[in-house]
Formats: sequence, structure tokens, C-alpha cells
Amino acid sequence: MRVLVTGAKGFVGRNLCWALKNIRDGKDRRERFQALLPLEVMECDIETTAEELDAMCARADFVFNLAGVNRPEDPAEFMAGNYGFASDLLAALERRGNACPVMLASSAQASLAGRYAGSAYGESKLAGEGLFRGYSARTGAPVLIYRFPNLYGKWCRPNYNSAVATFCDAIANGCEYSVSDPSVELELLYIDDLVAEMLSALLGEERRCGYDGLVEVEGADFCACRPTDRATLGEIVRLLESFRRSRETLSVPDLADGSLSKKLWSTFESYYAEGSRAYPLKANCDDRGSFTEFLRTPERGQVSVNVSRPGVTKGNHWHHSKWERFLVVSGEASIKLRRVGEDAGGGRYPVDEYVVSGSDMRVVEMIPGYTHSITNLSDTDDLVTVMWANEPFDPEDPDTYYEEV
Repeated sequence: MRVLVTGAKGFVGRNLCWALKNIRDGKDRRERFQALLPLEVMECDIETTAEELDAMCARADFVFNLAGVNRPEDPAEFMAGNYGFASDLLAALERRGNACPVMLASSAQASLAGRYAGSAYGESKLAGEGLFRGYSARTGAPVLIYRFPNLYGKWCRPNYNSAVATFCDAIANGCEYSVSDPSVELELLYIDDLVAEMLSALLGEERRCGYDGLVEVEGADFCACRPTDRATLGEIVRLLESFRRSRETLSVPDLADGSLSKKLWSTFESYYAEGSRAYPLKANCDDRGSFTEFLRTPERGQVSVNVSRPGVTKGNHWHHSKWERFLVVSGEASIKLRRVGEDAGGGRYPVDEYVVSGSDMRVVEMIPGYTHSITNLSDTDDLVTVMWANEPFDPEDPDTYYEEV
């Protein structure tokens, strides 16, 4: 399949082109995309000449029209950039007798409803929709018109046309920013969800819909990307600030599949400037070695790294409810557990011992009601253990009681 992408160097175009190239080059091996092979990606942007565009239009099997103007100096440029280029594109396809499917990236602003009433940008997008419908009626070519809401994700340009990108860039890099009205609600579409829909459209599996103003209804005149999320500017900024603080608090927010916070945090991470992507952790050190927290979550517990010096034993304590998993990643250790209290005969319960090493990784679980210890068996090398606990450490309620194994 030969795919033409206009606006290939823009935010959406760049993400879509890389997804297509991964399929083309065999890096994305998902079975559903194998029907697209062999795949050719033809990229068109502002530097592309009319002759080059004409040649691409002659060969294309599918066209993604993502080119457009978002923030010109003169509002009159909206019509020239959004309607004018679309006219040139469709004229080239028609001239070449190519009735392949064509996708149009329109905007929710084309509804001219609510706060979008009188929008010059929206009017240019609405005019573009009419142009595509007329082209389809005239040539029989399928058209797929998407009205995108507010987009966000990696590679989105800050201080341009995305509030999310602007806030991500400012907060990640310690720059000043302002929120004019925190109560303003945005409908948000994540770039990976958008690209997933574009690939589905390429396979003929687009999601059809209609619109009543800004409200999606049953119909087939438009296509839609789902899922979208709704959040106020205030909510977005609070999440982004919490992501920045996570380097200090080590706290990880909700990362449930498909959640706004998961998508927004992936976006936020992409805005750290070069040279600022590393940060220190606080290591609690003594003559036995060190213990360093790495991550903590309210629902998924805490991850830490424990370093034990040669011959050192750590632990010798138990918990009522807390439990842990130890994974030795370097060195050799003896991990011992013993149930607290006395057996039926009044004696100590037996010790359960595991000898583990970084060369043969095995997880050992420290269960509630069992005192436990870990000993570095080496006389020369440090022992490094990754430790996960089912709950973050709370100094006000440590649930940790000394008792030798």
C-alpha cells in the first residue's frame, strides 16, 4: 500500500509517519497490520513542490490530509492554509483520476458552536469539510472527516496551539506560566489514540458518527477518534505539578490502562529539556551499606534498592500485615524466614532458608508473621537487592518489629 501523508512534519503527521514506518520496516509486527505490506510512506510538507505533490497523488492508495494552519499572523491565512491547500490536493487527485480514500483532519471548532462561534479557524475548517464532501460527490472517492478536539502527546509544540504542551513544557523545566481560568474544561485526545484510529481507518475500520454541534450522535457523515477525556485546566495543571514533584516524593499516580493520568504523564516526561532527565535519590547509609527508595504508590506499594556490605546481615524483623519480595540482582545472599512465636511443643518454629544470587535470579517472599533476614555471603563484594513492599513505609505506623531469625 502507498500512503500519502500531508503535514508530515507537524505534530500529528510526525507521529503517524513514525507509526507507519515501524510497520513498513517490520518493527511493528502486529498481525492486523501485515495486510498493509509492502508499505510505502510518502511524506508531503511545506517544502514539497507542486510537481512532487502531483506525482504522489498519482500513486497514492490512501491520503491522510493533516496539513493546515493553526496560528497565522493574519487570520485570513486560515482560509488560504486550510482551504487553499486542500483545494490543491483534491485537484491533483482528480486530475490524476485517483479516487482513493482521503482523510481530512478537521477540528471541533468547525462546529462554530459555543465558544467556537465566529472562529476564523473554525470557518476555514468547515469550508474544508464542504470542499471534501463536494469532491466525494463528484468523484465517488470515499472521504473520512475527523473533527479533532484538543490534542496532546509527545512532540506537540508548546506555546503554539496546545495548552497541554505549553503547561508540560513550563512545569517540566521550571518556567513561569499562568492559567487564566482553571475552570475551563477541555476535551482531550491523546496522540497514540489518534494514531491508532488512523491505522484502523487505513484498514477500512474507521469509526463513523455524526455531530449535533459539539455532541457526537449516531450517523456516518463524520469519523471519530475514541477514547477522549475531559478535564479542566486546573485539573490538568495539578496533575502535571504532581508529576514534577514525583522526583522528590517518589510517588507514582494512577497508571491504569487508558487513564488520563497515564497518558498525561507519558506526555509530560517528553518535555524535560536535555541535561535535566536525571535526578538524585536519597540513600540512607550506615556501616552496613545503604537503603534507597526508588518508587512509591498508594495502591501498588514501594520499590527500593538495598546494598549490603560483605558479611553483613540486615533485617531480623517481622510485620503484621506488610509483606515484601526480595530479588538479588548482584552478589549471593542467604535469606532466612521463621514464623514468630512457639510451636505446639513450646519450641521455635524451624528456619526456612534460601540461598540466591544475581546469576540465578529468584524472588523470595517475606510474608506477614515471619521474622526474616538477608545476609551477604561474600567476603569481598557488595550484595544488591531490589525490594518491593506491598505498602509504602509510614514512619507513623512502620509495622516493623525486631526479632532475630
